[in-house]
Amino acid sequence: MSRKNKLRRAEGPAANDLLALVREAGPTGITAQQLMLKLGLDKRERDLLQEVLGGLMAKGKVETAKRGRYVAGGSRPPEGKGGGMEALLDIIASGAGYARLGTGGEDVYIPEHAVGTALHGDKVLIRVQHGRSRPEGKVLQVLERRRTRFVGKVEKQGQQYVLRADDQKMNRPLLIPQESLHGAAAGEKVVAEMAEWTNPREMPRCSVEKVLGKAGEHEVEIHAILAEFDLPAEFPQAVEEAAEAIPAGINQAEITQRRDVRGITTLTIDPADAKDLDDALSVRKLPNGRWEVGIHIADVSHYVRPGSPVDKEAAARATSVYLVDRVVPMLPERLSNNLCSLNPHEDKLSFSAIFELDGKARVHAEWFGRTIMRSDQRFAYHEAQALIDGGEGEFKEEVLTLYELSKVLRKDRMDNGALEVGGNEVKFRLDDQGRPLEVYEKVMGPANWLIEEFMLLANKQVAASISRRKGGAPPFVYRIHDLPDPEKVQQLRMLAKSFGHELKTDGRPEDLPKAINALMHKIKGSEEENILKQLTIRSMSKAIYSTDNIGHYGLAFRDYTHFTSPIRRYPDLMVHRAMAHYLAGGKALNKQALELSCVHSSQMEKRAADAERASIRFKQAEYMLQRLGQTFAGIVSGLTSWGMYVELAENKCEGMIALRDLPGDHYSFIQEQYTVVGQRTGRRFRLGDELQVMVRSVDMEKRTVDFSLVDEVGIPMQPSSRGRGLWDETRPYPASDGHGRRKGFRSAKGTGSKKARKEKSGKGKKGR
Repeated sequence: MSRKNKLRRAEGPAANDLLALVREAGPTGITAQQLMLKLGLDKRERDLLQEVLGGLMAKGKVETAKRGRYVAGGSRPPEGKGGGMEALLDIIASGAGYARLGTGGEDVYIPEHAVGTALHGDKVLIRVQHGRSRPEGKVLQVLERRRTRFVGKVEKQGQQYVLRADDQKMNRPLLIPQESLHGAAAGEKVVAEMAEWTNPREMPRCSVEKVLGKAGEHEVEIHAILAEFDLPAEFPQAVEEAAEAIPAGINQAEITQRRDVRGITTLTIDPADAKDLDDALSVRKLPNGRWEVGIHIADVSHYVRPGSPVDKEAAARATSVYLVDRVVPMLPERLSNNLCSLNPHEDKLSFSAIFELDGKARVHAEWFGRTIMRSDQRFAYHEAQALIDGGEGEFKEEVLTLYELSKVLRKDRMDNGALEVGGNEVKFRLDDQGRPLEVYEKVMGPANWLIEEFMLLANKQVAASISRRKGGAPPFVYRIHDLPDPEKVQQLRMLAKSFGHELKTDGRPEDLPKAINALMHKIKGSEEENILKQLTIRSMSKAIYSTDNIGHYGLAFRDYTHFTSPIRRYPDLMVHRAMAHYLAGGKALNKQALELSCVHSSQMEKRAADAERASIRFKQAEYMLQRLGQTFAGIVSGLTSWGMYVELAENKCEGMIALRDLPGDHYSFIQEQYTVVGQRTGRRFRLGDELQVMVRSVDMEKRTVDFSLVDEVGIPMQPSSRGRGLWDETRPYPASDGHGRRKGFRSAKGTGSKKARKEKSGKGKKGR
């Protein structure tokens, strides 16, 4: 069938392609000319295009917008006062920004001069207008500040004092009037509150609330990270007192209400330095030849009652936070390390999931409820691993039985499409002053997997026991994981292809996990393994808590929750309470109240992860500060339009080589190929390339490391004098890196021909 005949079919493939392009354009819309270019039509077919558009408009699938553009039906965002639209603002390195309208369409570019007094993350009212090559926006009003409290370093500039915020998204200094210093001096870290700011021609002002101490000192910087992410350094006195008042003993009346599993061999396996032991495994052989495996979890719900001071504080924190040198716990120490912790040779209250498994780890029976248990042995991971590796020791038979069952569980999970892309953790060995002596990877092994598989089993079966109830599932807390981003999956496919690998799928989302696992197995041990793993993880959605059960894509589970860590995660405590309520025949819980807690817990989980990453970046920067001028081997771990990120093989620290500092040529980032290319020499840099780099500089305030490229004989290569200066803001890419800079912008100065530079300045042809 000819293209013309296809176009004549208002419901045919061409109409669907056209509608997809209109929807992809989002609220900014797309012109007929742009549609013709994307569909490969010529001028003679313009009338046919208009005919198809007319048919789609008649059905309400397409609407007209300003300046001859077309948008998907119902996709135009709601307008506010004066024709404005609400958006969240994302500021980039140049000071310009992008307004995210929340409609799934393309972000609206906001030039620097049109940002006004808006800051990164602010909720703003914008007006969209036509720019030279695409729609642009202007901030009309700041509706809500993302934050007004900043942590940073005080600096003296002439006779004035300013605050340089640690928040890398805060690209403006804040003026500190003399009367607002409140004892702070230049070079100190402080917490400050920003005053109302309405005039963009004036510097925003702030007032010091708290002096943390001299910038750069370990304790000061860790407390600065806590303050930056609004994490508490200690518990309120009332909460500590309430925790101390909780009775410690276990009376006989409580024991009689529980299933007694103290006579069954029970073990804990945890990191050697763990103090909050919240899970244990029991195992015994049944007369029918099957295995009874119990997953016993600390019964925090017995001690922490809803509405109590301890519960309110735990709900607000939502999670424990693990920084490089300390834990910011969700519960006071008396609970987390004492009453609730499943310490060996002590009777403990627990909430258990007990399964009858055959030799193929298939579940034949299950039981959930409150128990009393007693751990016979505490194993560190390396001690359990020694038994798995053939060593001798007490409870070897039980450890090996659990290990063999866990292997079957793991294999079944992978065969069913679960993703296997987890990376190793970066850990530090610190001296007594908190200075990093060593950076290393914490490698997961069979002993870790043993525990992981049984925790996953408990989480899955607990969720299924509620979601598959006869008569319908009552409100409950689930851990859900949505489908991956199709665009990022395509990036992964292209990158894998550049390394000579294929990501084979039939286009169905359910095929992707197995295809990814096949790719991961194929690249295991290769130079590109780490890079492709990282990009795979970035393509995935983030797991969150929700009362709406859509399943867990990454684990390939239809039902999943978090049941196994109530000492350090509030959703697990919510799950324990809900399970106890439903097991006792209770009525449906309030779904809205559960959902509010789910949203808060998801937000706090992200904040905790951001704080943990900030502490890691700080310690990595401090470690590299002692190695200025030293040369290391590394691999290219990230590519952007402003630089190449290099991960050092020796210690996994990451730094950047600015593209403008690459020697002998002007280099540009080609996003479609995920490659940096020299314009004159054609030299290419790709993810996974091995390089020799020298530690050039360290910025402790930004927690960043800069490298220089080293030649074959170990001499730092001198940067080219070309390519410094302007940013090309004409190509939006939504992601941003850990340095607070927007991904996807290439240096414009010195690129291309004179004709191309004219076009960039607006004097040549537009629209390329």
